[in-house]
This record gives sequence, structure tokens and C-alpha cells, in this order.
Amino acid sequence: MRTTLEMRLANKNLKAAGIRDIAEALGTSIGTVDRALHGRSGVSARTKARVLRMAEQLGYKPNIAARSLKLNRNIRVAAVFPREIAAFFDPLRAGIQAAADEAVGIQLTLDFINFPRLGSGEAVALESAAAKKYDGILFTPGRPRELGAIIHRIVGQGIPMLCVASDAPDSGRISSVTVDAYISGALAAELLSHKLQTLSRVATITGDLATFDHAEKLRGFAATLAMLAPHLTLLPVVESHESAEDAYRQSIALLKGKTRPDAIYISTANSLPVLRALEELRLLGRVQVIATDLFPELVPLLESGKVLATLYQRPEAQGKTALETLIAHLTDKDKPVKVHRFAPHIILRSNLPLFVHRLANAAGTSGN
Repeated sequence: MRTTLEMRLANKNLKAAGIRDIAEALGTSIGTVDRALHGRSGVSARTKARVLRMAEQLGYKPNIAARSLKLNRNIRVAAVFPREIAAFFDPLRAGIQAAADEAVGIQLTLDFINFPRLGSGEAVALESAAAKKYDGILFTPGRPRELGAIIHRIVGQGIPMLCVASDAPDSGRISSVTVDAYISGALAAELLSHKLQTLSRVATITGDLATFDHAEKLRGFAATLAMLAPHLTLLPVVESHESAEDAYRQSIALLKGKTRPDAIYISTANSLPVLRALEELRLLGRVQVIATDLFPELVPLLESGKVLATLYQRPEAQGKTALETLIAHLTDKDKPVKVHRFAPHIILRSNLPLFVHRLANAAGTSGN
């Protein structure tokens, strides 16, 4: 008497094998087979290998387009992001575009809708996207409390929204893809705790504390500084509102003040005006600086040691993961949506060469 597997192999040319056939042949669950075939977590490497081997033996051919055909239409996605700070949001958009270019089995329309900067024009941009009835929206919420009513209304219209680069908790968004902001702030504090061994003053320059990402970085920085370096005094936070002019003006005032800091943590990509102020006052290299993200002007300062470190938020990876997550939700709304928290990369002079090549991707999208 032939085994079930032998029967499946004998009949594979008569009828295409499916996920259920693979599960029955292995004596495992359909869910396990599905996760293994689609590269999702929760399956060991050994189990995944067994599933893939059995799929090949049974002649399994995934119908990639089937899920999108259920929608009976194209998938239309709006990516709503600020133009500034371009050093971060240009590579973020590049990551989203890369995911769109790699999408298979679906007909995807991707539109980028831009607004000036976080907290400026974002409500109008979201209203514009909602009016065009997209199937899903990717966006960065600058001031989530002010946007709460708009987000709830758009989600109520059946348009799923996914936060990227910052979050809007309790807004109805389906998920978020961000760097772990609290950990970013904590890392900056720990680096300074090792560098500054005597009584010193530390300043933080952020964008807007109404932005969830910025507030979490400050919270992680302050908590870790208090725990690891009680000899360091944290000065009042400076909010630049992601404006180059405000960042430069406030940095000059800070550095000329009576309580000039011995170190500065710049928790957004809006670093250039702060570095320009330091250079003009001949303090670059004397004041310890931890920046955020990576751009060409920062490279020689890291190489020379004038900037101690920068915390890279992996914008391309954030963008790519965000679009892939939204598409997966749109093609299978019964599947749970995972919240993604990326670990920030610490870039120092020693490992800088490993990251410089990423700047080419950012430069290629500077016109967006």
C-alpha cells in the first residue's frame, strides 16, 4: 500500500499541490507551512528546509497573483512625507520605491505626496491623499495629537494608514515602522557617559517634542544619563522644529550663553546648521557631538574626530519594510500586522567605511 506522500507524488502532474497537501505530507499545520514558504518568523531553519524540500517534491507552485486578484483592482498607495530633512526622507522614499520596484504579482500604483516639514502642511497633505481614495497610506506624523481626528476619519473610511519614522499611538493606524527611538537616546547618553568623565553640561537639540519619535529619544537620553552619568548636567532641550534657520540661530545662542554645553546630542537629521554654528565659533572638536543619520558633510567630521558618533536610523530599510508591510496587509487583511522597531546603528570613525556607500542611494533621490 502506497503512503500518502507516494500518492501525492504520483498525482502531482494531475493537480497542482497546495499548502494543505504539503502540510498533510509532513504532518504539520497549514500555518507552519505558510510561514515557511513566505519567509515569516516563527519557524525554525530545520522546519523551513523540510517544508521547502517537500514543496519541491510535490511540484508546489505558489500563485503569487491570487491574493491581489481578490481585490479585483490595482493597489494604490500614497506615501505622504516631508521634504525636510532631505538627508533622512530622501533615502526613506528611495527604500519605498525599491520595494515598489520589487513587488511581484500585483499591479501597484505608488504616489509620493510631499509637504514642507514635520508639523507644517502635513494635515493638508493627508486630506489630499484621503480625497483621492487610496487603498493605503504611508506617512510620518509630526504632531500626532493634532492629526488624531484626521487619522481616525481616514481609517474610518476604510483606508489603512501605516506610520513610518515616527508613531501615532492610539490613532487607529494599523502599524508602525520606526527606529527604536528610546534606545537611540539611551545609546547617545551611554556614549557621552564614557567620553565625559568630569563634571560637564550636556545639551540636546531635537525637532519638536510633539513628535513621538523626538520625545522618546529625549526620554531615553535623560533616563540613561541620570542612571549612568550623574556627573553630567542635562540642559533644557532646544526644539528646532526641523528648521535649518531655527537650529542655527538657537545653536549660536546656546553656545554663546553662560552655560555653554560640553557636549551636544542632535537627535534629528537636522545637524548641519548646528555643526555650522560650532565651526563658526571655533568649538567644533572641543564640544563633543553625537549626531543622527549620515550625509556627505558629516563624513569628514567623523573621520577627523570632530564629531564623536552618529546614530544611523536606516531610512532605506524603514521605507522598504513599510511598503512591504502595507502591501501584505492589503492583500491579506486577516493576517496580523507586525510593528517594526529597528535597532539604530552606531557609526564611529572606526566603522564609518562600512556605511559610506549608502550615501550614493540618498544622492540618487535628491530630486524627490
